[in-house]
Amino acid sequence: MAVVTRKPSRRRLVKRPGRLIAEIVTVVIAAMVAFPIYWMVLSAFKPAGEVQSANPKPWTLAPSLDSFQRVLTVSGFGGFFLNSVIVAVAVVALSLLMSFLAAVALTRFNFRGRTVLLVMLLVAQMVPIEALTIPLFFLMRSVGDVAPAFGLNELGSLVLVHLAFSLPFAIWMLRGFVAAVPVELEEAAKLDGASRLRFTWQILFPLVAPGLVAISVLAFIHAWNDFLFAKTFIISKTENQTLPQAILVFFKPEDTDWGAVMASSTLMTIPVLVFFILVQRRLVSGMAGAVKG
Repeated sequence: MAVVTRKPSRRRLVKRPGRLIAEIVTVVIAAMVAFPIYWMVLSAFKPAGEVQSANPKPWTLAPSLDSFQRVLTVSGFGGFFLNSVIVAVAVVALSLLMSFLAAVALTRFNFRGRTVLLVMLLVAQMVPIEALTIPLFFLMRSVGDVAPAFGLNELGSLVLVHLAFSLPFAIWMLRGFVAAVPVELEEAAKLDGASRLRFTWQILFPLVAPGLVAISVLAFIHAWNDFLFAKTFIISKTENQTLPQAILVFFKPEDTDWGAVMASSTLMTIPVLVFFILVQRRLVSGMAGAVKG
């Protein structure tokens, strides 16, 4: 029996005008977003003469690693990198743990003041970071008298401050994921002999993993790229400075080393890019789940 294959009609081959326009606009927006990153990486590989040229070109025929060498030979650059890693990893780990437990408590338990607490979480996200920087400075100075590891000039102060700003959004976002898990699943686990603690960590935690991944990406990027808090709370201890502060070494009143600035910025972008690539699959599902929630 002969199989008849139908050729697609011309109407199917020709895209709708609206869809074609949408794709063109998307490509244009993507190019506009990617161009600064391209220029940063290009400037990092350009020789000093091309970087400082009055007529810059969007390409280079003589790529050079001189800018990266100047960055990597800066005294303490490895320590700055390690400090950024410590702060970012600590913020991600603590925000995941605390936001997950808080989201479970706010979703699965009824207690007095629950609604007020949820409203406070929303209000905390509306306050600008700049408005709270000075009050937090005095707060961290007072905390240093009781717990020196979390006072000014210590990495612990950066961890606490970043947690204060990342937790409200993380808790509110995870509430949707926890609420999406049916209560019947918990009841079935209880019938099988599972305790509440076992259900929380062995069943509920894996189910909300996409939301946790989305939160971890946002917390990591915020802590890794932070300059305001690092400049405010790390004042005199040079050994506790982070990478954004290290870039200031190349800014000079008369002669700024733009090649080194772009090279150090490129190096700062690599960990974020690697982290994003590792979790991109779960990140997409996590953000989609947040929208549904």
